Amino acid sequence: MEAHHHHHHNHIHDCSNLKNLKLVLILTAVYMIAEFIGGYFTNSLALMADAGHMLGDVISLAMAFGAIYLATKKTSVTKTFGYYRAEILAAFLNGLTLVLISAMIFYEAYHRLINIREVQGLTMLLIAFGGLVINIIGAKLLHSGAKENLNVKGAFLHILADLLGSIGAILAGCLIYFFNIYIADPIISFVIAGLILTSSIGIIKSTIDILMEGVPSNIDIKEVQEHLEEIENVKEVHDLHIWCINSNTVSLSVHLTADMENAHQILCSAKKLLKEHFDISHSTIQIEPINFEEDKCIFDINHKNEE
Repeated sequence: MEAHHHHHHNHIHDCSNLKNLKLVLILTAVYMIAEFIGGYFTNSLALMADAGHMLGDVISLAMAFGAIYLATKKTSVTKTFGYYRAEILAAFLNGLTLVLISAMIFYEAYHRLINIREVQGLTMLLIAFGGLVINIIGAKLLHSGAKENLNVKGAFLHILADLLGSIGAILAGCLIYFFNIYIADPIISFVIAGLILTSSIGIIKSTIDILMEGVPSNIDIKEVQEHLEEIENVKEVHDLHIWCINSNTVSLSVHLTADMENAHQILCSAKKLLKEHFDISHSTIQIEPINFEEDKCIFDINHKNEE
């Protein structure tokens, strides 16, 4: 006996996330261009590095927007889980893009340390302050969605790291304008590159865990097995698998050996247990009779087909 319970995507959250992502995407893209132009004319690597980070933000936000849009599409006979994995692929590609951007900033900052260049501190300061305001707005808009969606969380972390980068650029602008400490520009650029690299590694690690169908970090699979074994009339628990379809949809499949007369009660108890204790709504539970040998069944079927 098998039971299937499908977790439906929350369209209200999707619409809210799409609206916020679109607004933050527009704001970020416009200011990214302004910051890059400003960095070029003020000769500030810190500003151009921050613009580079904003480019990562724009890519991240665009991917997140597209992935969530795809996730709202209905399932089909060939895509039985829909397009939920699109957001994970987008987040993974976004993480790789940011690693490349951080490497480019590290490279340029190293050369700036060797050959210090004069920077227009006041203009740099004003542009960086504008970037800070944009990032604060973006972080506020994405904060709630980041709690429930890994893709939005990835975009939020980009904005947050860029916010810190803007603070760094402001600090560098102050040091240059008031004290003529031009070395602050490449040093702050190193810090911004480090922030980009740290956030990107975290995103890549999380997405790889999901793509490899690893057990979610907040769930102890041994604890799940122990709880299932405690259900009345369950004799054995095996073939237990727990994985994520996307950032907020946990799936489980398991075989329970039990007295078939109590199959309905066992199934209800297992469903209730998984939902209340582990917040797992999407589960496939196969209840098998005592002394059932799956390998023997497969052998008998194959042997019959050969005859």
